[in-house]
Amino acid sequence: MKLNQIATKHGATTSRRRVGRGPGSGLGKTSGHGQKGQKSRTGVAIGSFEGGQMPIHMRLPKRGFHNVSSKRFQVVNLGRLQQAVDAGKLDAKKTVDAAALLAAGVIRRPWDGVRILAKGALKSKLTLDVVGASSAAITAIEAAGGSIKVLPPKARTEKKGRTKASRAKAKAGARGAAAPSEPPKE
Repeated sequence: MKLNQIATKHGATTSRRRVGRGPGSGLGKTSGHGQKGQKSRTGVAIGSFEGGQMPIHMRLPKRGFHNVSSKRFQVVNLGRLQQAVDAGKLDAKKTVDAAALLAAGVIRRPWDGVRILAKGALKSKLTLDVVGASSAAITAIEAAGGSIKVLPPKARTEKKGRTKASRAKAKAGARGAAAPSEPPKE
């Protein structure tokens, strides 16, 4: 080995990073030092500001609404039920409800209840407790010798927030309890 044959191990040395050489390098303009001023602060919505011009999200028309009291049902087809019975995941002798379907892996989450639709064929005799079913699904289940019980949908739980009136009442009650009671003067 001679001095001119000695070399560093591959990857031991790297060339110096040349910053500020255009956007293609990934380190152009601010050279990795970020922004100054308003853009470096949190809670600034410059993205939707168009220099005082009416922003695009305000210019465009809005349509429709989201009904907060609408129910969201998990749909299960008859063919999928038969598939689960054939695989041994659902017991045909027991009552099939949302909890049984969840345990069998037929549904992921029950939401506001399970609704049965008539796609596919059902050969097994099943007893179902569900929130809804199509008329074709009901006839197919009864034709296979099973029975179906349609339950009312699961009630949505109320939000944790309190109303303005109940907050005021609680505040007044706390104020009355916090005041020290004075002994009667004689």
